[in-house]
Amino acid sequence: MDDCIAQFLNFLAVEKNASNNTIAAYRNDLSQFERHTLAGGESGPRRTWREIDSEAVVAFVDELRNRSYKEATVARKVAAVKSFFGFLAAEGLVEQDPTENLRSPQVGKSLPRALTPREVDELLEQPARKNSPEARRDKAMLELLYATGLRVTELVSLDLADIALESDPVTIRCVGKADRERVLPLHQRPVDELRQYIFHVRPRLVRNRRESALFVNRRGERLTRQGFWLILKNYARQAHLDKAITPHTIRHTYATHMLSGGMPLRNVQDALGHASISTTQIYTHITDQDRRQQYDSAHPRA
Repeated sequence: MDDCIAQFLNFLAVEKNASNNTIAAYRNDLSQFERHTLAGGESGPRRTWREIDSEAVVAFVDELRNRSYKEATVARKVAAVKSFFGFLAAEGLVEQDPTENLRSPQVGKSLPRALTPREVDELLEQPARKNSPEARRDKAMLELLYATGLRVTELVSLDLADIALESDPVTIRCVGKADRERVLPLHQRPVDELRQYIFHVRPRLVRNRRESALFVNRRGERLTRQGFWLILKNYARQAHLDKAITPHTIRHTYATHMLSGGMPLRNVQDALGHASISTTQIYTHITDQDRRQQYDSAHPRA
């Protein structure tokens, strides 16, 4: 990897306390930018970052669009390049920031998709139809995810010690973005599934007694984000859900259903771990939209 990119990624990790996912995304985007911009063509000489001008950056953006990248992806990659050159300029590694006057692509905010209560029931029913240790684990994970709105990284990062089964109510402790910690109470349904999993299922999966992870794979090791995504995708297919279901879909669904049920916006913000309430407010638009659709269905126009 280019030394300057390595320095920038280290800056993100140490100074900005960026998450591993954020750093991985910047690494991928900047590596692509490096291959396109510093290569100088198949036989051309390599250039340094000091030689990169605004035309070279614009050419990179044009190449992304020519390759049919979605506008949101283009915007993310442009943001990575702008942040990178801002760092280089601040460190004196380039004389001038070639992205200083580059406008970021405007991307309209699309409302997140949320499952209906019936679709949630169908999804949660799928692992219950099997009796394998993995299926019982999956049922506990899905119930917990829908009951709390956890991010998938927070879910797979949970340790046994993060579950307070003896408290009233039972709570889980999770650490979100920027190391913000929150403690969430659980209602009885996910608690029942967790107890069953922890006391009767997890011991059949874990091989190393020192393993601290709450949710483990069939090798007895901590389940990964990718592993959970594949599990969810499989159950969504079995439930015949035609929407593109991702772990974040369940988080969106939790927030939408909580607001529709009357939970105050500030409480939903705290549960989701949003730093700003404006991030949570998008769900009020979803619930308003749902109510209008329900009203229109019940009162068809003549």
